[in-house]
Amino acid sequence: MTTLGFGTLALLVVAGLVGPLLASVPRLRPPAVVGELLVGIILGKTGFGLIDHSEPTFELLANIGFALVMFVVGTHVPVRDRAMRSAAPAALVRVVLVGAVAAVLGVGLAAVFDTGHAALYGVLMASSSAALALPIIDGLRLTGPPVLSVTAQIAVADTACIVLLPLVIDPSRAPRAALGAAAIAVAAVIMFAALRWANDNGLRKRLHEYSEKQKFALELRLSLAMLFGLAALAVGTHVSIMLAGFALGLVVASIGEPRRLARQLLGITEGFFAPLFFVWLGASLQVRDLAGHPQYIVLGVALGAGAVLAHAVGRLLKQPLTLAVLSAAQLGVPVAAATLGTEEQLLLPGEPAALMLGAIVTIAATSAAGVLAARGQRTAKPADAKPADAKPADAADDAKPADAADTPPAAPVT
Repeated sequence: MTTLGFGTLALLVVAGLVGPLLASVPRLRPPAVVGELLVGIILGKTGFGLIDHSEPTFELLANIGFALVMFVVGTHVPVRDRAMRSAAPAALVRVVLVGAVAAVLGVGLAAVFDTGHAALYGVLMASSSAALALPIIDGLRLTGPPVLSVTAQIAVADTACIVLLPLVIDPSRAPRAALGAAAIAVAAVIMFAALRWANDNGLRKRLHEYSEKQKFALELRLSLAMLFGLAALAVGTHVSIMLAGFALGLVVASIGEPRRLARQLLGITEGFFAPLFFVWLGASLQVRDLAGHPQYIVLGVALGAGAVLAHAVGRLLKQPLTLAVLSAAQLGVPVAAATLGTEEQLLLPGEPAALMLGAIVTIAATSAAGVLAARGQRTAKPADAKPADAKPADAADDAKPADAADTPPAAPVT
């Protein structure tokens, strides 16, 4: 494929429907991203070669999808929840313990498979995915202090590992990546200050009401302008657009995301850009390399099992085992690592596919752990218990906490 036309776009949209179809299968229900990756692998260079991941327009649209996915992931982090902040100290202790175990496992795996990517493996196994785990917690109606604590743990681990990934995936560029990340952070702080000022002075509310009345979607337009501006800064400073999207998501979550904006983001992200990105990612993976390097199949399984094992050490701090395993959910960080590794040719043949295989292993373990945790809770608590992530009574009517019930479902990134 040399150009991206309407016929190819139609094929990509239809291909993206495979994810929701698989997710609707009773007793299976994998995240939609699994089906989107699989169909991308089938249609891409591993399979029939019907789509070319290197086509410039396709790559640009995929990068927009990547930025939007990470934006949504950032809005899932419950930074405004007061109860979540009170649970942060204990959660931070577990994050540090999990990180230490993951670092040891990463050194061991890098030595066994002779890849030299010990730091990368450690960050991957220490990571959690707020975009994947929080909707599971909400959907299963898990409640109680342990659930609140594990939610804080997931948010802290997700944030830390997304920041660390660009620094560890290519250590030779770590100083430059650190400067670029600092530039993104400064820009995000400026955006936060501007939005906070507009919110405190009533400008944001007036904009919201005017936009809703005139059907202009001005909040969405401004959000996209900020997102693309941060993405341009990221490209200019040679860091991943992953950080740009995630940083803006944290800014919006800190101010309070209007429900109308959340629905609009759900439409453009989950309806088109996110499926296109994951199909593109699947098309870019050379899974055939796993046949030539079968040790990377073992590596993928080992990464997934290592992540579950690393997070299970929370049991030593009296965390329920099911919730400890639930915190091992991975999505955004492995996706980002595979994307960066493929684009920059930083990984060995077959290694990107191994990273995604490891993520799928954690998704399976997380899904099972969530079901077991829900069963245990039903036998221990009344059915009408208040959800741990219920909206605070004093929250603004038009502001949606990042983990509210109408938050977009997991899409990457984490």
